[in-house]
Amino acid sequence: MSEAKVRGVVHMIEETKTYGAKGFRKRLVVLEQDKGSFVNYVPIEFTRDDCDSVDSLNVGDEIDVTYRLNGRKWQRDAASEVKYFLSAEAMRFQLVGGSGGAPSPAINAGSVNDAFNEIDDEEPPF
Repeated sequence: MSEAKVRGVVHMIEETKTYGAKGFRKRLVVLEQDKGSFVNYVPIEFTRDDCDSVDSLNVGDEIDVTYRLNGRKWQRDAASEVKYFLSAEAMRFQLVGGSGGAPSPAINAGSVNDAFNEIDDEEPPF
């Protein structure tokens, strides 16, 4: 998968959500980017133990996030519709400006496939 960077102001921080029998955890942070004629909202996912690193963020903080794009195919059974999901999973972030604080340490994310293996396949976690 590819890695890229995005910069934005923290617009919203969700509480950590837990999915499946193995307790897969996910936390969404939405970045806001003012593009002049419109505002862009970019959802970034933090998974497993990386959910806790978001506790140091505040709405209004400007951050740089290194992320990787993840795609997943999901189908309840052979007769049901196939659905595809795309997400941006945070690899690490650094505070640029905002409510204060030192730069955040790098996040060591596990393998995307390891994360998906922790999910109960009965319902999509997205």
